[in-house]
Amino acid sequence: MDAAFVCRMEAVLEVYRRVPEPSHPVVCVDEASVQRVKEVRAPIPAQPGHSERYDVEYERNGVAHLLAFHAPFENWRRVDVADNYVAKQWAEGIRRLIQDDYPQAQRITLVMDNPNTHVGASLYKAFQPALARALLDKLEFVYTPKHGSRLNIAQCELSVLTRQCLDRRLPDIATVISEIAACTITRNQSKKPVDWHFTTDNARINLKCLYPKLSD
Repeated sequence: MDAAFVCRMEAVLEVYRRVPEPSHPVVCVDEASVQRVKEVRAPIPAQPGHSERYDVEYERNGVAHLLAFHAPFENWRRVDVADNYVAKQWAEGIRRLIQDDYPQAQRITLVMDNPNTHVGASLYKAFQPALARALLDKLEFVYTPKHGSRLNIAQCELSVLTRQCLDRRLPDIATVISEIAACTITRNQSKKPVDWHFTTDNARINLKCLYPKLSD
């Protein structure tokens, strides 16, 4: 931990303190992967006195890659699912965010971690220069510190989705998409904002050991 960690941490925490503005939404972005698993033998349905039973043997069937967008002030989320995760997938997700989800926004702040794909250059890999530049001009990038991805609220959201929707054997990408869609629709309907308590003031007291020691 060093000054760079503290600088990025405080930048993220200050974003979470902002007063919500419809013209300038905050959206957290994170990615994850889910192992697709097929049953080798059909499970035995639950019966009175017995829970569902399934064979311990299974067959791996590839990986589904998730890209989550979560607006904490509105408690809105969208999760894109794909067979692989590359720069163009991130770029297409950003295009949809700007043009479809927030077409009236003047600027969107993205809180993200540090994968190589989460950069403006990915837009130029996916789109013509004019569109890439137009999209980029609408964005503000705020990165979590290295080894500080827990500051990304989208990671918390993916953890919830994993527990609620993805904690069983999912044989194919269509099933993953269906489960996530059902879960996100339900959670989006609640419209309850994220209650984030950790602030810059808290960090300067409780995480004082992370801050550089200044000589007198």
